[in-house]
Amino acid sequence: MAKVRAHLFIRGKVQGVFFRQSMKDVATYYGVRGWVRNLPDGRTVEAVLEGEEESVKKVVEWAHYGPPGAKVEKVDVSYEEYRGEFDDFKILPTPKNI
Repeated sequence: MAKVRAHLFIRGKVQGVFFRQSMKDVATYYGVRGWVRNLPDGRTVEAVLEGEEESVKKVVEWAHYGPPGAKVEKVDVSYEEYRGEFDDFKILPTPKNI
C-alpha cells in the first residue's frame, strides 16, 4: 500500500475542545505518524500526517468533524511527498510567530 503525507489546516471552533489530543488518539489508533498544533490565531489547528494512504485518509475524514464540542468550518488538505520522518504522533506547542 502507498504511503502518503497530508498537511492540514482545520478552521472553526477547534481550540479548547480537546481537538489536538483527540487527533493524536485517532492518529495513533490508525498507525499514523506526524504532529498537530494550535496556531496563534485561536481558530486554526495545523497537522501533518504520514502513513498508509487509507489510514491517513481516515484521520483526514475525522478532522472534518473532530471531537464532541468542535465545530469544524473548513479543512484545507494538501498532499505532499511522503518523507518518513516521524517515529510517532506528537502534540507540538503553539508557535509564537508564523
